[in-house]
Amino acid sequence: MRIEANYAKAARSIQHAASKGAQLAVLPEYHLTNWVPDDPTFSHLCGQWETYLNKYRALAQEHNICIVPGTIVERHQDEEAGGDKLLNVAYFIDNKGEILGRYQKKNLWHPERPYLTSSTHEPHEVIQTPVGPVGLLICWDLAFPEAFRELITAGAKIIIIPTFFNPRSEALFLESTITSRTFENTCALVFVNAGGPAGSANSNYAGLSRVAVPFLGALGDETKDSSEEGISIVDLDMRHIEEAEANYKIRQDLAREDWHYIYRSRTMTGRQKL
Repeated sequence: MRIEANYAKAARSIQHAASKGAQLAVLPEYHLTNWVPDDPTFSHLCGQWETYLNKYRALAQEHNICIVPGTIVERHQDEEAGGDKLLNVAYFIDNKGEILGRYQKKNLWHPERPYLTSSTHEPHEVIQTPVGPVGLLICWDLAFPEAFRELITAGAKIIIIPTFFNPRSEALFLESTITSRTFENTCALVFVNAGGPAGSANSNYAGLSRVAVPFLGALGDETKDSSEEGISIVDLDMRHIEEAEANYKIRQDLAREDWHYIYRSRTMTGRQKL
């Protein structure tokens, strides 16, 4: 849990991406602290969350790049139960260093539940960003089509998912589901997963970070087939999203007054143009 060293490595990666003209940099889940909740120093490090969030805000402004800094585990006081609670949170920071939106992980993986607090019934919200309307999800949310539908019915075109999928045996699930979600929802999916150190091809990290779009599948040659740490810089052509919608008309169906499924975002915010 070398939090400062992990931040420094992440900052170098973001600087590199910005130097190549990238508009958005995305990091994995738990990239600062790893997931070691039983370590006696873990909770203490989570208390530093705001320090590192502000560092990423300054970095975004300095390098004129939007950043989703993976997830940052935050320690807060639990006013109802007493003591502390831990939240696993993803932020969207724009290229001016402003926080445009945040998302607290909702669907907790079984081993996380004794330690993390879920956002439970809070709605999934779309964030209007310089790269388009974005929805944030985290890791195990990938397994829940309902989360995607709620974001899509609210107008999201890009879904960003920082993850910590581990072990490598999850590869078939990831490769199948990520691409399927893009077709089901006529959206782009930015999937950024933890990878192992260079030369660790046999490690337990799943890796496989990629950008996926309908018709093309996985993009990101440096990372999409690898379990190692790395950086992929991807050109995302949103015309593929529009072509998919023209072909499948998913959003058109979801917006129909007589559509036979009901999504929570409609009951809370009314119907929106998709």
